[in-house]
Amino acid sequence: MGSLSCCASFRFNHLNLKLTVKMNFKEAKNEILHILGKTEPQDLAKLIDWVTKSDDLDDYLVDNQKTILRSIADDLRPCLPLEAMFPSETMAIQKTQQNSKPTLHVDAFLYNEEVVDSLCEEGKMSRNYCLNCGSHRTAPLEFISHSFSISELQFLFHHVLPDLTGKLVVDVGSRLGAVLYGGYVYSAAARLVGVEISEEFVKLQTVTVEKYGFSDRIQVIHADICSQAALVQNADVLIMNNVFEYFMEARDQLRAWQFISQNFLKKGALLVTVPSIQEALMSLQDTNGLSAIGHWLEEVPLDYSVYLKNDADPDSLKQIHLYRVL
Repeated sequence: MGSLSCCASFRFNHLNLKLTVKMNFKEAKNEILHILGKTEPQDLAKLIDWVTKSDDLDDYLVDNQKTILRSIADDLRPCLPLEAMFPSETMAIQKTQQNSKPTLHVDAFLYNEEVVDSLCEEGKMSRNYCLNCGSHRTAPLEFISHSFSISELQFLFHHVLPDLTGKLVVDVGSRLGAVLYGGYVYSAAARLVGVEISEEFVKLQTVTVEKYGFSDRIQVIHADICSQAALVQNADVLIMNNVFEYFMEARDQLRAWQFISQNFLKKGALLVTVPSIQEALMSLQDTNGLSAIGHWLEEVPLDYSVYLKNDADPDSLKQIHLYRVL
């Protein structure tokens, strides 16, 4: 019973319990341990698993890690335009505008559903566009994000990736640094390195890393990923979230993929992509690249149903793909 009690205590030491009954901490703790003690032995592990993973307790528990990430998002939001894109990102802005369906860039790390709803109520954002100007005929806007949401970061580090103790994680095109911050609070990775070509985003990440005391494990490099061969060769995990399509011409995207395939070769290393590599290369009509995947990587099946919390978008989770270097 001792080890199970430690497990339960560990969970609640990282969460603030908000019980509706009038018990102080000691009384509540004893009550929880009493319930665990009365549970049938064959169901005890199942109960512990429910406490640690279920979203049924969301109304009673405040995730301290999520609070930190939300605080970072609150800090970053005023530093950027509403669409979280700097004027210097002309190619990304043009490609967004050229989509066949009207598309709005809404950074998922900065703007969760509650924030988007508030902005819509204030008239600062809309979820719909007019099919006929002056008409009441409207259709939903297409939303795109170049960052993971906080829920997606939880899914990524708790369910997609294994224990990262002692590992090197590299985020290609780290942008706001969401993957770096998520990896810091949700994993035991030894080093989290972001490679970002935009000086403006590098400055934002650097300020955030220093403010939150993350510099012991996080490093941000201002560079093109193709100049970082040694880093990519040593990486245990490489993460690429919508990193090339909106920011590079097709020929440069192919060059970047070729660089990744020639340097990310450590056996057993993991590659996380959004969207899938097949989709990314298909859009470039690179059939040679598609055939090469079979000799370089294998896709690891993911169970997307393990993390369908209230604030998680199932369709967004299914855009996350995991590969292992053969």
